[in-house]
Amino acid sequence: MKPQSFAALFVIVLIVSACKKDPGIKPINFPNASYQSLQPYNSSGKPDGLLKETVPIPLLNYVQQTIKKGVNMTVSHPEFFNANTNADLSITKSSNVYITFVSGNAAYSNTLAFYTYPTSNPPKSDKDIKLITYIFPNAGNKSPLSQGDKMLLGNFSSGTTIGFVILQNAWDTAKKFLNSNVIHFCSTDPINPESLPALKKHAILYTSYTYDDKRLISFEDFNRANPSCDNDFADAIFYCTVN
Repeated sequence: MKPQSFAALFVIVLIVSACKKDPGIKPINFPNASYQSLQPYNSSGKPDGLLKETVPIPLLNYVQQTIKKGVNMTVSHPEFFNANTNADLSITKSSNVYITFVSGNAAYSNTLAFYTYPTSNPPKSDKDIKLITYIFPNAGNKSPLSQGDKMLLGNFSSGTTIGFVILQNAWDTAKKFLNSNVIHFCSTDPINPESLPALKKHAILYTSYTYDDKRLISFEDFNRANPSCDNDFADAIFYCTVN
């Protein structure tokens, strides 16, 4: 909590930058998880081994029309919240999986990572996640990434599901350091921190939109139980390509 003498300043900060602060929410430590990097990365958080592709115009048009910064997605597209579905990616036959960065319209310097689990045995809490792999260490505010930056996640066998996770403000832009002891928001709804099930969704998999073999996903990086959250689900936008 902020001291009372700073109350006015805190209100101003919230007005100028919605979802900039998240007081009162303790970090989620994922006590049984270890962390690794998909690739080494430089002092700006840009990983080695980046590939590059041109994001298809139809996909960009869909993003611009559907995922709008500052617009509450629960109001503009309530249909995305009707079904009880995660934004995880289930693999049905052995496949190479790539992830391509579209944009990171966040106030935080977030880290994007992934984890896996057997499709037949989804995690029930954060304690069930054993390994988290950083994809883009700095994928939010002041990110060194540009549209179309692409990484190979690896080859995954049938029966594997890939979950994605935003580590809120994990990249310290001043110290050039990645801190995993921060709030985690996952594409697997039940393991997110909000107590109300209706508020646990932090990632949308746009199943109604298909373009070739790409799967579009966007994230909300703020605790949705906090009234300051804008629910725009525009803080990290990327797509997966499954070959």
